[in-house]
Amino acid sequence: MSTTPPAPVTIGVAGGSGSGKTTVSTAILDRVGTEHIAYLEHDSYYKDIHDIPPSHDGLINFDHPDSLETPLLIEHIRQLKRWQAAEVPVYDFTTYCRTAQVRIVQPQPIILVEGILVFAEPELRKLFDVRIFVDTDADIRFIRRLARDISERGRTVESVIDQYLNSVRPMHLDFVEPSKRYADVIIPEGGKNLVAIEMVAARIRSLLERPNQRSTDSSG
Repeated sequence: MSTTPPAPVTIGVAGGSGSGKTTVSTAILDRVGTEHIAYLEHDSYYKDIHDIPPSHDGLINFDHPDSLETPLLIEHIRQLKRWQAAEVPVYDFTTYCRTAQVRIVQPQPIILVEGILVFAEPELRKLFDVRIFVDTDADIRFIRRLARDISERGRTVESVIDQYLNSVRPMHLDFVEPSKRYADVIIPEGGKNLVAIEMVAARIRSLLERPNQRSTDSSG
């Protein structure tokens, strides 16, 4: 007689732009094993630039919750919790549009979801069994974002600074920083905090080794 597998444990990783969320998530994937984790990035769910409502001054604000198709992410998490694969969009940050491709994410006993606003949305937030906030000083976050957007997204220094002042920083203060209070674990210094990363990875490995404990943790 077949038995229903225990519900996957869903982990959210949030923090400001450039805080080290991806570094922390990658470190968890490396230590626990990609074969055990379904990895979703909130950035994959950005709307096409023409579908993002402009702010009152006519600027496109990519750091506001309305710029992301969060209901689709919620549905994909629910599918993975039901042990069903999800077709995740592939976003092109040079054109600010989704491509025609999708990335198939297979269900795994651990679901890891990363993004700056994943704790700011109540319906999304309540899906997480564990909430991790990566907390890094604003100057470090800005420098990292500047370097990334120039090298990976073809941006100019002026455009990155302008976006930071007009949308990234205000939205961080309005949405990201307040969401820190929902975190179960706060990791200072991002990916450089190896002690915290090892502790989180050890906890996840222990959940994989004890399926009954996973079922108990996910039932609350």
